[in-house]
Amino acid sequence: MKVVTAGIGLRAAHVLSIFKETMPEMEIVGFYDPQPTHLHLIGDDVPQFGDVAQMLEHTQPDLFFVASPNCFHFEHIKLGLAAGVRMFSEKPVVTTKADTIELAGLLAEHGTDQVIVGLVLRHSQHMIDLRAVLDDLGPITSLEASEHIAPYHGAFFMRDWRRMVAWSGGFMLEKCCHDLDIYNMVTRSRPKRVASFGGRKSFTAEFTPTSNTENEIMHRKASVWESCDDAFLSDGDIIDYQTAIIQYESGASLSFHTNLNVPDEHRRFCMMGALGMAEGDFSRGFLNVTARDGHTIAEHDYTKGDPAKNSAHYGADHMMVADIVAFLRGETSGLPVGVVDALEAGLAAMAVDEARISGTIVDMTVTWAQFDGFGLRA
Repeated sequence: MKVVTAGIGLRAAHVLSIFKETMPEMEIVGFYDPQPTHLHLIGDDVPQFGDVAQMLEHTQPDLFFVASPNCFHFEHIKLGLAAGVRMFSEKPVVTTKADTIELAGLLAEHGTDQVIVGLVLRHSQHMIDLRAVLDDLGPITSLEASEHIAPYHGAFFMRDWRRMVAWSGGFMLEKCCHDLDIYNMVTRSRPKRVASFGGRKSFTAEFTPTSNTENEIMHRKASVWESCDDAFLSDGDIIDYQTAIIQYESGASLSFHTNLNVPDEHRRFCMMGALGMAEGDFSRGFLNVTARDGHTIAEHDYTKGDPAKNSAHYGADHMMVADIVAFLRGETSGLPVGVVDALEAGLAAMAVDEARISGTIVDMTVTWAQFDGFGLRA
């Protein structure tokens, strides 16, 4: 199994290192990155190439990791499709609606199985256990959910290249596409109408740290490419808080809240159905499912797992890699999430930001008609 990668930042190096552990027959035969920062995690002797097309032609890989900054994903995926190579793309797959529609057309031509996606939370134990009891809840009627990250992580976003919408696609797309994908899965539908409010109030000059302790917190997570030093004087244009209200095609409704400056961070969800409810938290490590008569359908405590497997994304990084390796080896016929799911979650995130910026309710009916015209679900 020959693998190449575009991008060798911390995320790519971390995932590839798990792949090397899980799939000993995998050989990383090349990388493209003008500024590699974590090459030691995959091997300092891996050949470097000056451009992606040259790398793909020279190495003829079995798998191409697209782990470059978000704004380059589409360019690199197009090169991979042209070369006929299967890809793993980190989320979000693309950053604009126009690129989403163009990619949908290319996938209709080349096949959706050419692109595996890194929506890692779909692989998590939380979601495995939730899918097992989802039918017990009956049709989902309403949901509330949040993704709140700690100040050190929020400061990273405000210093990192992700601070710029042009490079990342925005915080809702970059960070919360996981969550929006899950709620598409749970409601078995997609957003129909979207409203949103938010802005930037915490990471401003007014709240610049005055103590060494706080300043150290704001620099705990290192950034390299196109970074800036001060999260509070940043030139970034992403939000640091946002609330979305979504009505789904199924009729279900969701209120979703994200904030980048929450000392006691959590990633919570509560799903109410006609026959029961499910409540959980990725950060705090639990899932409880209750029938409408009050009896417990399922109760899970994920805080007692193997610490070695709980180092990132609540243990889901290792589970994602295990699922993908089994798929690549032909040991399983499918994966819990695919590129069409990722593109739909991306369009939802873009609509949330469109609603926030325009101050209007965004109706997605025309968008879905255009997207569905490519027949990717068939």
